Amino acid sequence: MVATLKPDAGFRMELTPTPSVDRLETFPNPRPEREFTIEIVCPEFTSVCPKTGQPDFGTITFTYIPAGACVELKSLKEYLQGYRNQGIFYEHITNRLLDDFVAACKPAKCKVVSVWTPRGGISTTVTCTYEATTKG
Repeated sequence: MVATLKPDAGFRMELTPTPSVDRLETFPNPRPEREFTIEIVCPEFTSVCPKTGQPDFGTITFTYIPAGACVELKSLKEYLQGYRNQGIFYEHITNRLLDDFVAACKPAKCKVVSVWTPRGGISTTVTCTYEATTKG
């Protein structure tokens, strides 16, 4: 998708692609026999308020116990940048981040927390969790 900022200046800027779980890459868990926790903090997350069109700024934290795979950080960064121009509510973003992360990595456990910069004197934190179930 291409947006023209100033038609008379001829400047064009590539917008980030729509976020997709397909953008998340993984690599094999280096110690699958050991339970360990990975915490990834993304302090520069941005999206757009679907009601006002104003930018939303938040910190997204992924905390997970890997099973067979770990997320590759550059792909996670690029995936998150895909939300930069998306009009989406905090609750929807946080749940979608968890769903996509779980689909890509299939962790034993995962928690996604989004902490949003206050607007109008109101701050918001959304927490979503996942735990794999075992049958047997």
